[in-house]
Amino acid sequence: MSRVAKNPVAIPAGVEVKLGDGKIEVKGPQGALSHPVVAEVSVEVKDGAVTFAANGNSKFARSMSGTLRALVNNMVAGVNKGFERKLTLVGVGYRAQAQGDVLNLSLGFSHPVAHQMPVGIKCETPSQTEIILKGADKQLLGQVAAEIRAYRSPEPYKGKGVRYADEVVVIKETKKK
Repeated sequence: MSRVAKNPVAIPAGVEVKLGDGKIEVKGPQGALSHPVVAEVSVEVKDGAVTFAANGNSKFARSMSGTLRALVNNMVAGVNKGFERKLTLVGVGYRAQAQGDVLNLSLGFSHPVAHQMPVGIKCETPSQTEIILKGADKQLLGQVAAEIRAYRSPEPYKGKGVRYADEVVVIKETKKK
């Protein structure tokens, strides 16, 4: 059995977990999330905790029990407190501005870039070179951050581009004559 799946997921106060129709639903103050449950994994909600066990001894069942436990743990943490991802813009004239559910970016192209935020993701720009993304779904939040970073990923010679706040870009030395 997966070592990860042996630990139950504690359900904090204010979070509700339902199991049914082949999926698990988690509701909390930050929103509601659901995920399908694989038939090879048995899930039980009791005594304020969610437990996971593999049905059978196949490698797939063992691995999916740990994976599902990690996903449900992220869902519970997301609907309870939420997740946050910070991006910074490095470069002359690089700017970001949030207007409702659209993020307007000026990244040195001949045209402005307008990125539409999906449902469940909120965007803030405390300054022109900082972007803060917030949401309950950790996977969707990471995907949106990666899409924004992909517009102008950091280049290795000057370090210009969109980068994660905790990302370290190693600057290369230029060619010598």
